[in-house]
Amino acid sequence: MKPFLSLLAAGLLAATSCPAATLYTGDRIDGARVIERLDVADLPVGRTKLWFRALDNPTGQAWYVPVVVVKGEKPGPDFLLTAGIHGDELNGIAVIQRLTQEIDPRTLSGAVVAIPGLNTPGLLHSTRTYTSSHGGAGGNLNRLIPSDPEAVAGDTDAATRFAARLWSQLFMGNADFAIDLHTQSRGGTYAVYVFAQTKAARHLGDLLRPDVINMDPGIEGAVENMLNGVEIPAVTYELGTAESWDEAYIGRAMAGIRNVMIDAGMLTGQVATAGPAPFVGNETRDVSSPHGGWAHSKVRLNQDVKAGEVMAVITNAFGDVTATLKAPFDARVIVVPVDPRTDPGETVIRLLRWNDTLPCKLDGCPTSVDMVKDN
Repeated sequence: MKPFLSLLAAGLLAATSCPAATLYTGDRIDGARVIERLDVADLPVGRTKLWFRALDNPTGQAWYVPVVVVKGEKPGPDFLLTAGIHGDELNGIAVIQRLTQEIDPRTLSGAVVAIPGLNTPGLLHSTRTYTSSHGGAGGNLNRLIPSDPEAVAGDTDAATRFAARLWSQLFMGNADFAIDLHTQSRGGTYAVYVFAQTKAARHLGDLLRPDVINMDPGIEGAVENMLNGVEIPAVTYELGTAESWDEAYIGRAMAGIRNVMIDAGMLTGQVATAGPAPFVGNETRDVSSPHGGWAHSKVRLNQDVKAGEVMAVITNAFGDVTATLKAPFDARVIVVPVDPRTDPGETVIRLLRWNDTLPCKLDGCPTSVDMVKDN
């Protein structure tokens, strides 16, 4: 048995020893039932659409999160697929909508537990954060996912409570492996890019066939890293730029996800490995502008650059060059600007390279390496 499938088998065995039950509120929205807790084991074969009552909003009503479960006729793993934890990152939502419409439960083994929009208030406000009211920016949900939901169940802010309920009421018990879909933040665009923390996550990354894989120790409170921490293999899958749907990125993601499902025995077929193998690195560097102004990129995504090579120039309002940004070392370009307006200190280009001196290796990062604490 493949190592990844061995992990899935262990997860399935653990799931059978920890029964739960989907908890329905009795309400319906647009015909779909509302739940307080999900247990995919007690759902019927087929396609089930639900609304998860995540939290109260400032007017005393509720924030609802959409959930689609496609359950196959044959047994198999539970695949958690999420998107929109940052409310301006949209490509993944289109991926989930199309994938769940196309999967045939009659030929599926296991279940796809898909959440096309984790951050309802952020999506409504088109913000990266959980922005629930007129009070302004809220917390970054992808830094607030708990390792222990009970630790944040008491006197905490709304964003922390929201993140804890996603974890305990939706994720736990419904995932044998997971992919969390993202894009770059506003102003820039990623290549097709996977963050991988463990050996099993690296295997997922290879199947997704991205442009680059970053072997990364992780960020405390991120969906991917908290799942890996409880031995549920997971990756973050970055797809282009914010606030748009890009057909090329969406298509590549769907092809990569099908590879993962075929490898896990959920779908029949052959894993497609056409095209170049991903570039693998373990060190990123943000090249920022010393001045505000207009960024003119001289490089493209997935370009290899040499130390000292000019990657961008910054101009003032009159077009005069005020700064020249050069590569600090040999690397691969993984972020370029799509909005030329640039604040002082803002990232213009992001690079990825392999550094043998760092602890993360090709087959994963040591558990002794602490995750980054980041806002």
